[in-house]
Amino acid sequence: MSLIDTDILNRPIGHLLIDQLDAVCKVFERHLESDDDGVNDLCSHIERYRGKMLRPSLVILSSLAVSGSDSSDDLNERHQIVAAVVEMIHMATLVHDDILDESEVRRGGATINSLNGNEVAVMLGDYLISKAFHLCSTMGDPSINLALGEVTNTLCEGEVIQLQKRHDLDIDESVYLDVVGRKTGSLIGACCHMGAVLGNGNEEHCSALKMFGEEMGIAFQITDDVLDLFGETAVTGKTVGRDLDLGKMTLPLIRLRNSLDSIDREQFDLVVHSRDREGLQKFLDTSSALDSTMQTARDIVVRAKSRLSILPEGPALELLLDLSDRVLIRHA
Repeated sequence: MSLIDTDILNRPIGHLLIDQLDAVCKVFERHLESDDDGVNDLCSHIERYRGKMLRPSLVILSSLAVSGSDSSDDLNERHQIVAAVVEMIHMATLVHDDILDESEVRRGGATINSLNGNEVAVMLGDYLISKAFHLCSTMGDPSINLALGEVTNTLCEGEVIQLQKRHDLDIDESVYLDVVGRKTGSLIGACCHMGAVLGNGNEEHCSALKMFGEEMGIAFQITDDVLDLFGETAVTGKTVGRDLDLGKMTLPLIRLRNSLDSIDREQFDLVVHSRDREGLQKFLDTSSALDSTMQTARDIVVRAKSRLSILPEGPALELLLDLSDRVLIRHA
């Protein structure tokens, strides 16, 4: 199950969300358009990376949630621009991640790097980022520009830290959580925060939505790391098992290793270094690491939802709470 599915879109507020996302797509496509056919061909391929557009949805829903509104009268082109901007940044991170992870499959299709090589993929990711900042600058809103700059810095820092920690089997949970907070939580938090700012939310509401998004993003990434171990490419739409192949110690692997005695830990380290998926599965089958990891994700979601208790009741708030629950039961 995806986070944004037909059940979500069939809600009373779902039709409003569909209309807004359609408008976001038009802004997105219009701004990416180039006078070069080759660039346009690459951009048309990258549109498949968009998926269900969770991040643009969070911008829109957060803006409505600060007032309890369910009316499109409270939304305008500024919301659509910010939603398009965050999706461009997100897609740029996916393009760059696929290069770093040497991935060949994304959303059930070939990645840009597998089709066109790393050089083209690097430049396409950079193009998306430059377009995002250019589009954001057209709003003339220093607070939104600053928020976008800050979150992009944080994303890059998270990626650098993760690269430095590859093949470091002694990584502890605090470092892992810091990385996923920077790489995933920061952008989702920024989506909620910028949406709240656009909705004229007060400082308390904006802060609560930012923390909600950050924690929802961390839980999302923890679940994603579990799917990398136990998911299927046909379901997740991307190459599974890449974390092991690349020496990334994710939370379930960290907890599994920490639970072992010195002899088993040596054997586990050999399994990881040799990328032995069958050997890893044997360790996982006798470990509580998966259950422990998912419990942590559940605890984080509970904490995230509690942040929103100060918001007025309304369909947007209800949908935000539902989306956070869906983080825990998604399959892709």
